[in-house]
Amino acid sequence: AQQLGTPLSNQEYREFFRSLRAAHHAHTACLLRELYGCQHPLIQRLDKYENHGVIPKGPICSELPGTPSFPDFCAFSFYRCTRKRYFIKV
Repeated sequence: AQQLGTPLSNQEYREFFRSLRAAHHAHTACLLRELYGCQHPLIQRLDKYENHGVIPKGPICSELPGTPSFPDFCAFSFYRCTRKRYFIKV
């Protein structure tokens, strides 16, 4: 079992994003995030699922070149949405 708040494994990410694989599904989730913010119950449920039941508190480290960290998971998720890099993980 994974530790609460840790990112999903590569296999778990494949499973998690299976329903969002089509870019329009991921885009729809991003639109909900933009419209309702990270406090929306559906968005929180996705964020918790992505992180083994707990939304990580900030800061969030990233392996992205030029973007080493984000203040919190919400900012990281918004970054993925705005850059259309839906399937990157921390």
